[in-house]
Amino acid sequence: MVLLGDFMKDHNIELGRDGLFDLLREHRLLVRKRKRKAHTTFSRHWYSKYPNLIKGMEPRCANELWVSDITYIPLKERFGYLSLVTDAYSRKIVGHFLSATLEAWGSVNALKMAIKNASGIQGLIHHSDRGIQYCCNDYVKVLKTKSIGISMTENGDPYENAIAERVNGILKEELLQRRYNTLEEATKSVTAAITIYNTLRPHASCNMLTPQQAHLQTGPLRKHWKNYYATKQKEVIV
Repeated sequence: MVLLGDFMKDHNIELGRDGLFDLLREHRLLVRKRKRKAHTTFSRHWYSKYPNLIKGMEPRCANELWVSDITYIPLKERFGYLSLVTDAYSRKIVGHFLSATLEAWGSVNALKMAIKNASGIQGLIHHSDRGIQYCCNDYVKVLKTKSIGISMTENGDPYENAIAERVNGILKEELLQRRYNTLEEATKSVTAAITIYNTLRPHASCNMLTPQQAHLQTGPLRKHWKNYYATKQKEVIV
């Protein structure tokens, strides 16, 4: 709605979010969610797991907290696996890599990309699920070499890594809807989608700034949405 604001004003159009979705639904322009899924997390392994260090944490600037996750991209006869590293403050995707398998090197490459492009990561915490890709020796070694704090979810609740899950959903539901013929074709589309996501898409969680704009800010960013879960909990306590 924010991106359509000037257009609607110039054409004297008054339409809320629900009305817009009704209009899109009427003309069959809403994106359908995929039903076929691939499992990307295997946590029943022998590698060491780390505690959750970010409970109640609200980052105040970029490069205080990164969140990582893996999602799948449908190909013609299989899946590609997209490893993402996102800055929790700005929602900017700072590292990514699309690979043909779930082997850890894909996630390691995404992490190395994030580190290479970052300016100042002292005190940085890296948060992820307990999947084998994030607990394995190669991944942990990169984190420890750079003195990056290691934080992980405590169970399978997606809310423990909610920002990473949300970014996955935005990319797949808004910018990567189609099935790709080859991994190479998908890689080009992923790179283009992340550029659009980082530079053009405003976020309600970041004072309606794009991730690239928010990444340059410091201090609390206004959230343009209501935390219904927190409100419900407060009502119960009262």
